[in-house]
Amino acid sequence: MAESRSIKTIGLLTSGGDAPGMNPCIRAVVRAGLARGLQVIGVEDGFEGLINGRFHPMGPRDVGGILQRGGTILRTARCKDFMDQKYQRESIRSINDAAIDGLVVIGGDGSMHGAQQLVDRGIAVVGVPASIDNDIFGTDMCIGVDTALNTIVDAIDKLRDTASSHNRAFLVETMGRESGYLAMQAGIVTGAELVLVPEVETDVEQVGQVMEAAYRRGKSHCIVVVAEGVKPPISELAERINSMEMGFSTRVTILGHIQRGGKPSAFDRLLASRFGTKAVEYLVEGKTGVMTGLNGGSVEAVPFSHVFSKRKSLPMDQYEMAKTLAR
Repeated sequence: MAESRSIKTIGLLTSGGDAPGMNPCIRAVVRAGLARGLQVIGVEDGFEGLINGRFHPMGPRDVGGILQRGGTILRTARCKDFMDQKYQRESIRSINDAAIDGLVVIGGDGSMHGAQQLVDRGIAVVGVPASIDNDIFGTDMCIGVDTALNTIVDAIDKLRDTASSHNRAFLVETMGRESGYLAMQAGIVTGAELVLVPEVETDVEQVGQVMEAAYRRGKSHCIVVVAEGVKPPISELAERINSMEMGFSTRVTILGHIQRGGKPSAFDRLLASRFGTKAVEYLVEGKTGVMTGLNGGSVEAVPFSHVFSKRKSLPMDQYEMAKTLAR
């Protein structure tokens, strides 16, 4: 953890995919900063706004009434240009022109790597993990995961009603191109017959056998939760399963971006508030190149070097539990 200069002005941006709870985190950073006598400047549209200097000062009323709002009032974007040194230099010029002494970056893995680029160029930065996939190493939980999971659970509970009414199997696709965390958790708490994740190779024949076995046991429905990164993709998977004629007629439901929206849960509001407050505290203390991380019940400063040291793995004991409880 490198030491930063004295902090008088904090910049704040949200980057990458939006996650429920970003607004409560914005609120926490603004109010915690103002409480310490700091000026807080909002950066619009993520790193793209940082490059182009789309800044505006933020006061307490700017963040009033946003705790319950999904999305991000600062808006967000993915910015491939930022990995180019030319645009990094432009962003630093914008930061210096605005007299920003430290920056809080709220976002996913790509956003943390972008933050590291700024740290390498001498900018004081604290990252806050916000990713519904919960795929960032160094924190037990990211902002947005709990809300997204509750959205999925609500959708599956409703699908089960119609599946039972029509004697159908539903393949339900959740987000998670590289991480099956959401699919696995949703499968456990909804009692799905099967969970498919990118971390485990999919055996289509075995999927059909599980569904046929459920039919033979007299089940009126069958729910298979599929992370979007699973191969083969869900459309091909459904086509191959239907050709097996295993009893159920099969339907596909892709939940898509509905998982990113909605009011953040109480858990996400609290986590975001804790992370945002700690991010300001870390900057004032001179900490930079760190991310707020939840370890057990405590929020800790996790060095970016540790965050990037390995890929967060799926808890396989829970994956095995999902299979056991589905029998």
